[in-house]
Formats: sequence, C-alpha cells, structure tokens
Amino acid sequence: MRAPYGSGPLAPAVLAVRGAALLLALVALAHTLVHGLAEPGLALVFGLLVAAGELIRRDVAGEREPAPLAAAGALAYALLGDSAGRPTAHGALQVIAVVVVAQALAAVPRAACGRRTDADRAARRTLTVGFAAVCFQPLYASGQAERWFGDGPWFPLFPLTVLALTALCDTVLAALLARSAARAEGPGALPPYGSLLADEVRALAGTGTAIGVTGVVTALGVAVAGPWAPAVLCGPLLLTQVSARRYAAVRTTCRQTMASLARATEIAGYTPPGHARRVAALATAVGRELGLTGPRLTVLEHAALMHDIGQLSLVDPVAGGATALLPAAEQRRIALLGGAVVRRTGAGPAVAAVVERQADPYREQPLAARIVRTVNAYDDLCGEGVGGPLGALEQLRLGTGHDHQPQVVEALGRVLARGGLTPAGAG
Repeated sequence: MRAPYGSGPLAPAVLAVRGAALLLALVALAHTLVHGLAEPGLALVFGLLVAAGELIRRDVAGEREPAPLAAAGALAYALLGDSAGRPTAHGALQVIAVVVVAQALAAVPRAACGRRTDADRAARRTLTVGFAAVCFQPLYASGQAERWFGDGPWFPLFPLTVLALTALCDTVLAALLARSAARAEGPGALPPYGSLLADEVRALAGTGTAIGVTGVVTALGVAVAGPWAPAVLCGPLLLTQVSARRYAAVRTTCRQTMASLARATEIAGYTPPGHARRVAALATAVGRELGLTGPRLTVLEHAALMHDIGQLSLVDPVAGGATALLPAAEQRRIALLGGAVVRRTGAGPAVAAVVERQADPYREQPLAARIVRTVNAYDDLCGEGVGGPLGALEQLRLGTGHDHQPQVVEALGRVLARGGLTPAGAG
C-alpha cells in the first residue's frame, strides 16, 4: 500500500510543489484582501461548487481525481470571461484565492469527521488552476484573445487551448508526485518517471477529459446564462462521480476476494506464510522497474497474488510450496488449474491468462507472466537455502536460456540491490 507523503521525510519534489503552491496561495490571498473581491456573487457560486465537490469526495486508493466536481468548478472559474454577456473582472489571483479558501473550508468538516486531507492533491490543484487562470485571464481581459480568435464560433478554441496546456501541466505534476509516493514505499519501488508520465497522459482520455470539457462548457454557459449555469451543467459530472464510487467499491471487494484466496493456500499448508504477499510486492516493484504502470501493473499484482491458487487441486502439498522446482509439465498443469479458478473470481481474463501462462517458456509468455515466474522462482529458491538472495539470483541467471528472460532477472537484481538484497522469506 502506498505510504502517505507525510509518513516520512518528504522528497524534494514534494517540498517544491507544496512550497510553490503555498507561495502562490499567499500572494493571491494578499492581493484579494488588498483589492477586494470582484463580483462576489460569482466568487460565492464557484467557491461553493469547489467546496461541495471536496466535501463529497471519497479517497479511494489509486484514483487519480477523487473530486471531479471540485476540479471542474475550479477550472470553470479560471476560464470564465463573461457572465450573462457582461465582462468579468475577477482576474487570475482572485481565482486562486477563491479555490484555496474553498478547499480550506471543505477541509475543516472533513478533519472533524476524521477524514484525511491530502495536502499534495490540494497543492497540485492550486498550481494547476493557477496555471489555467494565468494563461486565460490576462489575455481575455486585455482583448488579445478576441483579436486572435475573434468573437464568433472560433472563440471556444481559446479556452480549449488553455485547457490542453493545463492538462499537460497537471500530468507533469501528477507524475512527479506519484514518483515521490513510490519512493516513500521503499528503494525497490521506484518507477521510471517517463512511464508514470505516459500513464498520466493516457488517463486523460477518461475522467480527465470529462472534467476539462465540463469546466469549459460551464464557463461558456455562465457567459451566456449567468451564475445559475453551473447547477445544471455540472449535474452529469456529479452522477459520474457517484457511479465511479460504486465501481471503486466493487473493485475493492474484488481485490479483497483475491487477497483472501491467495491466503487460502497458506492456511491449507500448500505455501509458506507470506509467500503470495512477498511475490506480489516484489513482482510489482519489478514491473515498475520495467516500465509497467496503470492497469498493466494492476493485472501483474493481482496475478502475482493468485499465482499459486492452482495448488489447492493437489492431493499432497509440494514440499515447501516450491512449484519452481517441479517438472515443467506439472508446473503447467498447476498453472492451468489456477487460471481456471481465477476466471471464476471475477478478476478478469487478463489476470487469469497471466496465471495460466506463468509456467510456459518465457519466449511464449506475456511480460507479466515472465515477471511472476521469475519472482516466484526467486522466493522459492530463497526458501530452499541455495545461498540466500545472491545464490537465488545466480540460479535464475543460469536459467535465462530457457526459463527466465534476462531483462526480467536483471530488473529483479536492481530492485533487490536497492532494497539491500534482503531475503525473500524475511517478511
């Protein structure tokens, strides 16, 4: 499980993001206090929208944006030029101030109820909304945007262009914070930044696009209909948020089911205690080392958790649960039986396919199956007393001609080296 940023020494990237967001917030609040609040009615509408989105959010592990309503409302205020046909004058700094105050007000009742406040997500939103407001508001107020895009049907291209740039800014920050969070898990869990950035860019096709488009449409709706437009235009996003929560609950239940099934082999005495958990944790770290992110990493983790479930079909347990030491035909039979069980759990065909193919020659396997095969063999060899982690790695390197892909073995070696080469059976 990912450690919170506040659980240990903060990474320089996290400190930089928090420091920049704090400085921007202080400047915006000071400017707003000195110059007063322009269009207080609009500020109240968008402030309430952001605060409401923060209040109803639920923190779900792995969810990129748990408060899409708040994100869309903040973007809409940053991209707001007119209200009911009349130009606004709130400016970029007031946008930042209103968003910061709304987030702070929403954090008070959340803290009173014992719900966690994610300082890094708040800092990221402050910087992202600040970027959008700084790109949009000065150009709109000066009339430069109208000279570039005109005042007709082409004008929406301006906020859409700003939105695209803002999305890129947000993905850079999100990948930076995700890498810092992975660093907090331990030295063996550090994924390449490029893989995380590519994963964040791919995620824009989902909820990110819905948030951005809702923000632009809401801003354009307020320009025509006035402050009441957000109540109508943000409704579909609210329904999407509710549906996403239900999906997350189903996904959590599925993962708990898989974890329970993984422990079944330990309880029945077929595998050593903690074997499935160790293989899943180490396989996930190796997957990150090889550039797997997002859904592909999730499939790998779930398959690693359940890779030994086929042993429940055996009449007599394998000595020490070490399937890596069995004949190839027996390994494949157990893997196929395990895949059949996984298909009945609702884990998905991708997870079942990895479990089924973990005993095949590595040249015929998908990457996830190669990782599970190698990490499982490493844990089994450590339990057999072949000279500890270094001896187990040497055995794996001797098998790279047929059983293990050399790149996977070397990635495992790098992960273990960063983690101090602790014995797999230690935890």
